[in-house]
Amino acid sequence: MPQKHDFSLQGRVVAVAADRGHHFSKPTQDSIILVEGHGVEGDAHAGPFVRHRYLARRRPRLPNLRQVHLIPSELFLSLLEAGFEVGAGDLGENVTTAGLDLERMPLGSLIELGPSAIVELTGLRTPCVLIDRFRAGLKRHVLSSAETAPPFRSGVLGAVRAGGTVAAGYVARVHLPSSSFLPLPAL
Repeated sequence: MPQKHDFSLQGRVVAVAADRGHHFSKPTQDSIILVEGHGVEGDAHAGPFVRHRYLARRRPRLPNLRQVHLIPSELFLSLLEAGFEVGAGDLGENVTTAGLDLERMPLGSLIELGPSAIVELTGLRTPCVLIDRFRAGLKRHVLSSAETAPPFRSGVLGAVRAGGTVAAGYVARVHLPSSSFLPLPAL
């Protein structure tokens, strides 16, 4: 079980992205607006109920735990070493961070983005076949076989607990849960 001191508790926002359509990649924006209980304003995955196309067809009234997708920019460097050029928004994330070990954060961690927005982490983003359609062979590079590592390295998902504008350059602060320290489940 990870210990609290294993985590960097402050990082920064490198980029933000949103897309009204259900496309794999999202275009970067100057800023995005997070809406409490809803997600990224104008993004296809926003709403109180799940908007992921596969899940929404099967369980349309499932609460939306996937309102915001965050990804560490450090993943892009790792993928570049494996021969894959990937940039902000390419993997469908809304917020790209630097300096935060997002996939190792415990369930319920709060990520404060800038002066007012807060996202509660709800799970690991499960990589799907679309990753290989984006770049052939990429999926195997975001799967982890190490027992001490999270099973996936394709970012985390969360729900908006406090709204606000988020832009590149904003500080990202982590507030760990006070009691439970459960690993993020696959979503």
